[in-house]
Amino acid sequence: MDLRQLRYFVAVAEELSFTAAAQRLNISQPPLSMQIMALEEAVGTKLIDRSRRHISLTEAGRVFLDQARATLSQLSNAVELTQRAGRGEAGLLRVAFTGSVPLVPGFAALIRTFRQEWPLARLEIMHMATGPQLQALEDRHIDVGLLRPSPQFQPPPHVRFTPFWKDELRVVLPADHPLCAHAGPIPIRALGGQPLILFPRALSCGLYGHVMDLCNQAGVVPHVAQEAREGATIIGLVAAGVGISVLPEAYARLQTVGVHYAPLESTAAHSQLYVAHRNDEPSLLTQRFVELAERMAHDTPRADAVVRAGKRAAKGGTPRPVTEPAA
Repeated sequence: MDLRQLRYFVAVAEELSFTAAAQRLNISQPPLSMQIMALEEAVGTKLIDRSRRHISLTEAGRVFLDQARATLSQLSNAVELTQRAGRGEAGLLRVAFTGSVPLVPGFAALIRTFRQEWPLARLEIMHMATGPQLQALEDRHIDVGLLRPSPQFQPPPHVRFTPFWKDELRVVLPADHPLCAHAGPIPIRALGGQPLILFPRALSCGLYGHVMDLCNQAGVVPHVAQEAREGATIIGLVAAGVGISVLPEAYARLQTVGVHYAPLESTAAHSQLYVAHRNDEPSLLTQRFVELAERMAHDTPRADAVVRAGKRAAKGGTPRPVTEPAA
């Protein structure tokens, strides 16, 4: 039995005429009849009742017709989806993101727009720290990563990093902490002696290395008093008075009661979020996702501009349009 025989049978069943079916299939009648007989032999039962005046389907033929149509339809769909996948319109795209990424305004817009533009693509989205993302890219377990490596990080030659979003680092303080009264940005040296709550070094989080680099550059010996694997947990511990932290501005969107966010005084006190993917033969679907991220990066305002606009609105002023592109 083969697919050609299924097509021949469906034509005969729908036309109820070997002559009409042969014309429809653009073949002669004798080979059509032979193929139907071969099909019946393969199935092991009679599918068509033949008489001098007309033909009709047996009960087995009617059942087989439904299954033949379903099989041919499934094959047609499989071919179409395969062709769409070849054009980068369908298939599976595995995207990993760090904990702060869902708080970034551009993230929701990126995922939503991608789903709208490529509805046949299946997104598999997973939470993963920066270090594990890089390893997962190396092992081809993910296709795209949204991550925050430390400024000193040297990317592998086969991984391309596309800037997507940049926000400032903020000192996260309990609302009654003395540093809350500091006028202007807080110097990094003020972090010396303060109990810091950071992500674990073992988590391979780019932010941990970033904070260590800032402290080293300022000649500060950091005192890590507590570690936590989730940004929301760190903020909760700050609110509880366990210590202070340094986090990207995106976390301020959580608006936790009892927590104050203060700017950090440093030209390097910003955190860059990248879209990362392997540049050795990436899939068309990966390329489409990255191209969309690049396009949206130029249309999305910087985090600091968003914050300034929000503060003006909170004071009752009229927010000016934010036109600064993302770095």
